[in-house]
Amino acid sequence: MTEQKKTTIILFSGDYDKAMAAYIIANGAAAYDHEVTIFHTFWGLNALRKDEPLTLKKGFLEKMFGKMMPRGADKMGLSNMNFAGMGPKMIKHVMKKHNAMSLPSLIEMAQEQEVKLIACTMTMDLLGLQQEELLEGIEYAGVAAYLADAENGNVNLFI
Repeated sequence: MTEQKKTTIILFSGDYDKAMAAYIIANGAAAYDHEVTIFHTFWGLNALRKDEPLTLKKGFLEKMFGKMMPRGADKMGLSNMNFAGMGPKMIKHVMKKHNAMSLPSLIEMAQEQEVKLIACTMTMDLLGLQQEELLEGIEYAGVAAYLADAENGNVNLFI
């Protein structure tokens, strides 16, 4: 019997294109029967944010972070050629034209393929994010949980 292959990804970036790359790799690895973990930390947590605004009790700084960060995967900017928000619109148009999946669809596919999506609890505390603000069906853990998965990983990526 062959050992289960593992792929782990740390998604640190909050850029639409980099998050897409992470989720394309994750879905590809899951399709090849890898056990896959994506550990979302710092700006990568924005990929897990819900689109709708919520009224939650927060301090001033937490409210400011919440307003400054994109609300959900579809609102994230590009790493290059953002052009005050025009870049993401152009890339999404090209993706649609070529029948490429959007980032929200890739996230949904990852959940369907049982990719483990982990939100870093320490970063959530720092940025004032609460579980109610993030997608359903994800896990919450610290770096030790990621390291436990990565320790036996065949592929470990930082994006």
